[in-house]
Amino acid sequence: MRFRTILAVLALSASVAGCSTIGPMPMFTSSYGAVSDAGYSLPRIPIEKVDRKYHRQIVRYDTSEAPGTIIVDTSNKFLYLVQENGKAMRYGIGVGREGFEWRGTARVAMKREWPTWTPPAAMIKRQPELAKHANGMKPGLGNPLGARALYLYNKGGDTGYRLHGTPEWASIGKAMSSGCIRLMNQDIIDLYERTEKGAKVIVL
Repeated sequence: MRFRTILAVLALSASVAGCSTIGPMPMFTSSYGAVSDAGYSLPRIPIEKVDRKYHRQIVRYDTSEAPGTIIVDTSNKFLYLVQENGKAMRYGIGVGREGFEWRGTARVAMKREWPTWTPPAAMIKRQPELAKHANGMKPGLGNPLGARALYLYNKGGDTGYRLHGTPEWASIGKAMSSGCIRLMNQDIIDLYERTEKGAKVIVL
């Protein structure tokens, strides 16, 4: 009887201790289902095929940057939206392939829902088949900018780089783009809603 009493006390102590500790950070693996948005129907992302580390999640993140700052870790393919109390919302990203990388500090000068995509002249020169979009490709599920775009400017004006959505979920975690930072469409919608115009962006 005494042994059972001791076990019960230990179990209660463990339970109380468990209530006082900080549990695992939230993950948003269930947030990649089909979405109806502004008349467009985004399909479900087969998130089970995407490495879990690239799923949207809250993580510990120590930085002196103010909450609301976006920090892009191109080496590890993560984008952090700084929050209070040493935390950040982390998103998996795709980055520029070799020769198209960009690093520096900028700000979010514009935000667009279902943006038009206009390939730059240099891209059209490399890929002449894109000339048909020289005046802009209309928004849609096949548009390379996806459901949202955040336009990055610095002291020199438009950097030409964007944080944007992509229908190509399999490119997350890889270096495949022409320099812009891409997120899964469900993630860029989430980031868009959380980001203020004028927000500081640091690309490492």
